[in-house]
This record gives sequence, C-alpha cells and structure tokens, in this order.
Amino acid sequence: MLNRSARLSRRTVLRGVGTALALPWLEAMGVGSLQAGDAARGGLPRRMAFLYVPNGVHMPDWTPDRAGSDFRLPATLRPLEPFRNDLLVLSGLAQNNASPMGDEGGDHARSLACFLTGSHPLKTDGANIRAGVSIDQVAAFQIGHKTRLSSLELGIDPSAQAGSCDSGYSCAYSSNISWRAENLPMPKEVDPRLVFDRLFGSRADKLSPAERAKRKRREKSVLDFVREDARQLHSNLGVTDRRKLDEYMGAVREIELRITRFEASDDCNRPAPGAARPGGIPDDLREHIRLMLDLLALAFQADATRIATFMFANEASNRAYPFLNVPDGHHDLSHHGRDPKKFEKIRAINRFHIEQLAYLLGKLRSMKEGEGTLLDQVMVVYGSGISDGDRHNHDDLPILLAGRGGGTIRTGRHLQYNALPLNNLYLSMLDRMGVKADRHGDSTGRLGMLDG
Repeated sequence: MLNRSARLSRRTVLRGVGTALALPWLEAMGVGSLQAGDAARGGLPRRMAFLYVPNGVHMPDWTPDRAGSDFRLPATLRPLEPFRNDLLVLSGLAQNNASPMGDEGGDHARSLACFLTGSHPLKTDGANIRAGVSIDQVAAFQIGHKTRLSSLELGIDPSAQAGSCDSGYSCAYSSNISWRAENLPMPKEVDPRLVFDRLFGSRADKLSPAERAKRKRREKSVLDFVREDARQLHSNLGVTDRRKLDEYMGAVREIELRITRFEASDDCNRPAPGAARPGGIPDDLREHIRLMLDLLALAFQADATRIATFMFANEASNRAYPFLNVPDGHHDLSHHGRDPKKFEKIRAINRFHIEQLAYLLGKLRSMKEGEGTLLDQVMVVYGSGISDGDRHNHDDLPILLAGRGGGTIRTGRHLQYNALPLNNLYLSMLDRMGVKADRHGDSTGRLGMLDG
C-alpha cells in the first residue's frame, strides 16, 4: 500500500502479475528520492546514449560552413533545425585505433569495434576475439546498479558472435558496438516486444504456471496488471504529477499497441513452421527504427537505465532503401568513386538517418522532467566510425552531441578540433555521469569547449 504522507522513492514501481512498471520522475519524489551522486550533481539523473550509423557519411553535406554559434546546418543535418540549440556538431575528432596498423583490410569491422572501446581489435575470425571495454560498459560497471537495467543495447540488425565478415575479421566486430569485456561483446536486442517485456518485467516465460494461466485468460495490456497500484498512486498525487503519470502510461500503452498490431499483422516477419517466434519485428524499417527509439526514450523516462546504445545497421550493411528511391545497397554506394549519382543516393540515406535522430530528440524534449525536459538531462552521441566511405578514413569523423547533460554543456554550436581523440569526448561525458576514469583508448585528456 502507498503511504499518503510519505514521499515517493525514485525506485517506486507499479506491480502486477509478472509486471513491474517503473515510473517517470514525479514532483512527489523530490530531490531527496535521488541517490547521493545524483543529488550532488544538481538533482535529476543524467543519461547517455550512443547511436551508430555504418559506412560513413557524405561529409560535404555534413560539415557546417563555420565554427561557433553563427553557423548554418548543411543539407544532411537540416532535419535537426528544430533542435539546433540543443546540439553540438563536433568536427576534427578521430578514432586512430581503427586504422589498419599493419592489418590491412577490415576497416568496417575495426571502425565499429573501436568506436566505443577506443581499442584496436585483434584480427581474427575465430573464437579468440579481443577488442576492449566500451565506454557505455565502463559507465555501467560504476553506476549500473542505480537502475533496474545496468545498460540497454538496441539495434535493427541482429548481432553475430562468430563467422568471418570483413577481410578476416570476426562478424562479432562488425555487429556489436557494446563490449562488457575485451572478449565479451554485448548482443543487441532487435525485437521491440522483447525490449518492452524487459523494461516492464512482463515476459510470460518468467511467470509461474498459475500466473501464465491468469495472463492467458485476460490477455490484456500490461497496464491492466498494475491498474490497482496505479489507481491508488493517482489518488495520492498532485495535479501536475497526475497529468505526467497519465501521459507516461498513455505512451506505454501506445507503444504496446503498435507492437501488438505488428505481431498480429502480415507486416511482421513470420517464422517458418516449427521455428521460434520472432516477436514484433516489423518489416517496415521506418516503423522498426521508431519503435526502438520510442523504447529507448521510455527507458530513460522511467529511469529503467541511464546508459544505452543503438545501431541503425551493422557495419558494412548493404541494405537498400527503396522507400527513398534508393534500390542500391548502402555499402556499395559508400564506395562512390566520386560518382555524383551515388552521392545523391548517399545523401538520401544520410538524411533519413538524421530524421530518425530528430524524431528521438523530439520525444526526449516532449518528456517533462523537473523544471525542464528529459533532453536537458541527456547526452546523445550520434556518429560513425568511418568518415568518408570510399576512403575508409577514421579521422574527422561525423559526430554530433545532443542534449545539455544536466546544464553542463553549452549547445547550439559547431566546435572544430584539430585531430583530437574521440575518446576525449567520452571521458568528458563520464565526468558528467559521475563515473571515474583516467583514460580510455588513446585519450589525451578531456575534450575542451563543451561548457563554453
């Protein structure tokens, strides 16, 4: 039972049969509900996400015309115009350990394996894979205990742990961005239903036979199983918190309905007879991406985790984009040979990915938290481990940083650096997350100018 006189704990959840629905931050929780480290940094928890796109980008349409705050967003970045003041464009950052270093081919595998680890991966297509601990997992080791999920790994293409994918490099390198240990990649989840179940503890295979029978009889929304807790909580909240709770539960239900719709329709991938059920994976790439980004935003809103990664595709992906009038494979196009027709198609793919980033930022900005929005509390890195897909270079990478990091980042600028390690940015982000680390990969210190 909820105590009318007590403040809510930040860890309060609504419980039901096999369900634990975490709550967004409410005024009734107060700063006192936060853990000491969060209170010391100004109250609300900070979160960070890393979004990855493969095959580089068309840099002439990516790089702003000038440094500072007086810049224009180029063609590829134009969908981010509504978020211009919530954004940093970071030029001149590099991941030098993705370079061959005598290993010759395999730039795609190295670019992804190095992107968050900062480490040069061992060239092997056997079981003896070795990269490094990725920056998201460095954070998860230290602060993952503060949330129900220490980290969340999401994507569109499944992860592989074996096989040869790129010039003698294991497929593990080109399909996993997150590494728990130097030989242990963290497979990403690509099924929206499984992510939803993981966030809200509603997986039927974890229930007792009696609980499974009860859920089967009812076959209703996850919200139905927490209805009594929700009703009691609602009666004890103020007007603002009631509205926020209603909006949050509405968002949960909306995502659940979309997943259920695809599971029941011909738009959802169907297994062969006798094969395992794939769940709610839409055939429509656009809907698949947006469902996953909605779930990422919801996970941050509920403080189910503060650390996430998302891959739009595995590295060297040769996916075609027919809905963009691009029937050619992305990887094939990235080897453009300066062909203007290929440039045009690459631009369309790059812009589509940026539109999805804009969608996520819009979701985060729509979620109220404290005196601001969730976008004020997050740091979202978007980028690729390759700059130009034809050159396979790992310097002057396309990197964006969105969100204000709890007010510690002065956004709305294009910052130009001179061949500094991307890992310097990651160390600066760890500082803002309350995570201690002296170095990462080839870091040379913290990245300057972020706070102005």
